[in-house]
Amino acid sequence: MIPGGGQPNMQQLLQQAQKMQQDLANAQEELARTEVEGQAGGGLVKATVTGSGELRGLVIDPKAVDPEDTETLADLIVAAVQAANENAQTLQQQKLGPLAQGLGGGIPGLPF
Repeated sequence: MIPGGGQPNMQQLLQQAQKMQQDLANAQEELARTEVEGQAGGGLVKATVTGSGELRGLVIDPKAVDPEDTETLADLIVAAVQAANENAQTLQQQKLGPLAQGLGGGIPGLPF
C-alpha cells in the first residue's frame, strides 16, 4: 500500500530500477576484477579465481609433484579450485546479495 493512498510514482520507480541495475552491473564488474584464492594440501596447491569464478592461476609446490602418484596431485588441484570457487561464491553473496534482495529475489544463475 502506498502511504497516503496515492498511485506509485512511475518515474521514481523507473529511476530506482535503473539505479539498481547500474549498481548490479558495477558489482559484477568488480567481481570479475577481484581475485580470490583457494588451497589444498596445506598450501601445496593454490588456485586463484576471479570473484565470478574464472580460473586465473594455479601454483603447485614442487613437493606435491610425485611422478609415481599423479592421482594425489590431481586431487589436490581439484580441491584447491573447489576451495577457490567457494571463496568466489562467498564474495558474490557479499557483493550481490544485498542487490538481489533489493530486486525482490535471487538473480538467475547465482546460487542465492
